[in-house]
Amino acid sequence: MSTNDHQRSAIVVTGLMKQYGATRAVDGLSFEVAHGEVFGLLGPNGAGKTTTVEILEGYRQADAGEVRVLGLDPFVDGTALRSRVGVMLQEGGLYPGLRTREVIRLFAAYHGVGHASADQLLDDVGLTTDRDRMVRRLSGGQRQRLSLACALVGTPEMLVLDEPTAGMDPQARATTWELVRSVVARGTTVVLTTHLLDEAERLCDRVAIVAAGRLAALGSPHELTSGERREVRFTTAVTLDPAKLAHALDLALDAVVADPAGQYRIQAAGTPSLIADLATFLRDHDIAINSLEAGRQSLEDVFMQLVTEEGNG
Repeated sequence: MSTNDHQRSAIVVTGLMKQYGATRAVDGLSFEVAHGEVFGLLGPNGAGKTTTVEILEGYRQADAGEVRVLGLDPFVDGTALRSRVGVMLQEGGLYPGLRTREVIRLFAAYHGVGHASADQLLDDVGLTTDRDRMVRRLSGGQRQRLSLACALVGTPEMLVLDEPTAGMDPQARATTWELVRSVVARGTTVVLTTHLLDEAERLCDRVAIVAAGRLAALGSPHELTSGERREVRFTTAVTLDPAKLAHALDLALDAVVADPAGQYRIQAAGTPSLIADLATFLRDHDIAINSLEAGRQSLEDVFMQLVTEEGNG
């Protein structure tokens, strides 16, 4: 790997392999993350995301392949790297017997940051009124916000966020998204893992979808949801037979998918002819339509399709 690669990219992963017994958790994974990019690492449980992130953080050693984070080997150069990378801690690392302000000031002391800057971080994540509350008495969403504040101490060059808005209410999620955007605006690289596909679609410049330890797709949310992946979505209060509707529209029997809450997806481009045939079918069966949308698939739709294909492969 050349020096130019290190300078161009905050993260370079090439042919990454990690195996636990007979299970290959990561199977030849390769990707790069540019400086100042928000990069999403997406996949179902057991896909290898956590193992990959732990290798990036230097907590696990790869069996094969090469990994560079900010130009360093995270396992060999972990001590030098940790002062430059902020990691969002999980609940177990937040000292439940301390008060919120005590935790953030403790992390600030590790980084040589003053109390004023630490207290400002509590304000940034919306915990000022909870600064004297014991960590064990914080809600799940509040603990997530405190974890994020701790990760931001020391103004890291790179930030690793693992499910950053899990347990948060919609307002707290929006506040966290804005904070992440402000961090990125000053040049910080962000690696994000999340099960919330709308979050990835809103925040990430690019995403890697990982399934069974392998790279299933890589690109911007717009790139992954454009092109051939088109569909028509509509909702109705009446229960429809997807196969019967597909037959009426002259499509494959599995082209119509019934989702919860009366939503149906037709996996085909919303041409004028298809929309007219759908309207005719609904009229002939006296079915009122509540909503109709045609266009590109959501990132969640693409994710589910790729993961399903990988599972059947």
